[in-house]
Amino acid sequence: MTAASNQNPSNRWHVGLIGYGEVGKILAEDLRKDGVRVSAYDVKLADSRGDALRSHADGIGVTLAASHAELAAQADFIVSAVTASQDVAVAEACAVTIKPGAWVLDFNSASPGAKQRAAALIDGAGGRYVEGAVMTSVPPYRIKVPLLLGGAGARELAPLLNELGFAAKAASDKLGVASATKMCRSIMIKGLEAMVIESFTTARAYGVEDAVIASLQETFPGIDWEKQGAYFFQRVIEHGRRRAEEVREVAETVRDIGLTPWSAEGTAERQAWVADLADDGLFGARGTKEFARSPDWRTEADRILNKIKSKE
Repeated sequence: MTAASNQNPSNRWHVGLIGYGEVGKILAEDLRKDGVRVSAYDVKLADSRGDALRSHADGIGVTLAASHAELAAQADFIVSAVTASQDVAVAEACAVTIKPGAWVLDFNSASPGAKQRAAALIDGAGGRYVEGAVMTSVPPYRIKVPLLLGGAGARELAPLLNELGFAAKAASDKLGVASATKMCRSIMIKGLEAMVIESFTTARAYGVEDAVIASLQETFPGIDWEKQGAYFFQRVIEHGRRRAEEVREVAETVRDIGLTPWSAEGTAERQAWVADLADDGLFGARGTKEFARSPDWRTEADRILNKIKSKE
């Protein structure tokens, strides 16, 4: 019996999560509420960062594996939710021991080319690879986040995922279509985040932020720019490193069609720049309740401006 068999309903699967960060934890919490058996592995388990992960896993009944290979050998359904740069590496590590017929859902924000390389590794080892494109921020929707699936098994996997609580829809039998949709969206969304941080911080330095926001509000009345600005600062401060990696994959996606990715490359640089400041402690201690949670973007912009002035 394979993981795809109708005699093995998805709610009886052993689910394996590769990556136990924000997304992995949310999926684990929602799956465990429904009694689904869940195991997880994260490279952070090897150092002091693993203490918080172990505490979270113990609290909700998630079993932690010692390696990619150990997890892959047990799971009927694997979700890869890591940084974009690790997309193919995770597929390679799981392919060594993957169960025949086990599904692998690639949740990562990687380019169509990276997804195709990952698929070749999993399918070549007897697994069943499906790409997943997460089409908006996960926390507000949790497991119900809109999810596009792509690949030969997308139409078969979609109802099985929805039985588990996901909100999945098959986008195409062709691998790369779902990820291209995600990548093109990210040019806009991650680019807007970077532009807001650059625009609002510069406006703050010149003392014209209120006039700029008023003008934006008039041009785009459907957006609360004060609230959206605070949210963008929060997300980039907390997840800028992951976003930068994603947008570098976006740049590859653009480059693959023969277009120079000027916007994407600039976005990646700005996201990574904020991530560097966060790692240096400019916005407070990572992991605390106050980190990346300021309701007023001006607080974070002032920190950035003070940092710049200190270098003059």
